[in-house]
Amino acid sequence: MARKERVSAILCAVALLLSVGLGNATDIDASSFRYITKMTPVRQFYVDNLQGNLDVTLAAANSTTGAVYPTGSVIQLIPGEAMVKRDRSFNAATHDWEFFELDVSKDGTQIRKRGTADVVNRFGGNCFDCHVPAAAQWDFVCETGHGCAPLAVTHAMTRALQRTDPRCDNAPISPEDAEALKQLEQLLKPPG
Repeated sequence: MARKERVSAILCAVALLLSVGLGNATDIDASSFRYITKMTPVRQFYVDNLQGNLDVTLAAANSTTGAVYPTGSVIQLIPGEAMVKRDRSFNAATHDWEFFELDVSKDGTQIRKRGTADVVNRFGGNCFDCHVPAAAQWDFVCETGHGCAPLAVTHAMTRALQRTDPRCDNAPISPEDAEALKQLEQLLKPPG
């Protein structure tokens, strides 16, 4: 009986050690997503790292030949969407990225949807379907030249969305941003 108890204790200890490694990535909640402009800008998007490894995330984002992002990396193009690099073996199909559809308001952030291959953004696009064409060296991250289809949303529209994140203390909306947001609204209108 003592041997069975020892084996059981060892198995429990191993399970505990394995679960500790997943701790930070499984603790992702609405408070994990900061105001987009408080994150670090990289070209047209913003990055952060939930585990404090911002330098490694920035190195991956700024690599000209591609790189694997570290666990905890957050990438956002607009305030209402994010992708977070999860622990290794989280999901091989998404290269361990989890996609998030966020509701952002002056009151904060709510996670509306999260997952891997089934998250559809507010523009009607499936996150996985858009990111899967990215060449392997880009670790599922879409930018011009990475293999992904271009977005119907212009850079002016994404910049306007970034600058008008309702969680931030924003300056008054510029005429250029107002026009870009108006064009985005027209783009999102259902046909008919």
